[in-house]
Amino acid sequence: MLIAHVLRDKGAVVYTVRAEQTLEDAARILNEKRVGALVVIAEDGAISGVMSERDIVREIAQNGGKSLSDTVATMMSRDVVTAEPTETVDEGLGRMTERRVRHLPVMEGGRLIGVVSIGDLVKHRIAAVEAEAAAMQAYIAAH
Repeated sequence: MLIAHVLRDKGAVVYTVRAEQTLEDAARILNEKRVGALVVIAEDGAISGVMSERDIVREIAQNGGKSLSDTVATMMSRDVVTAEPTETVDEGLGRMTERRVRHLPVMEGGRLIGVVSIGDLVKHRIAAVEAEAAAMQAYIAAH
């Protein structure tokens, strides 16, 4: 199964934030959209980073509530790990595990076309394993 299939099933809506917005703005967007991360977009539309719920929690734990007025740029993850729609779910899971990230912006031709979470990929991997098991059971029952 390809990452493109995951995007097809979940939709390709991408929630973003600008680097100059505050952590409070980012937290509000995360809450309103019920997502775990936002892609940080530069003025030219390029990806500048990723801001996750965990990033905000860590910042507040270290520096207190005053951190909410800091900009996203001050603490976003800048080393963005991405995927392409032609990659397999297993390749995406491997990269996420190796790089210890929970969200992968999906790029096609230099353009952001979606975001997949580790939960999205695990859900599709489990569905594939269950389908394989059901096919195997049907095969065994027929022979």
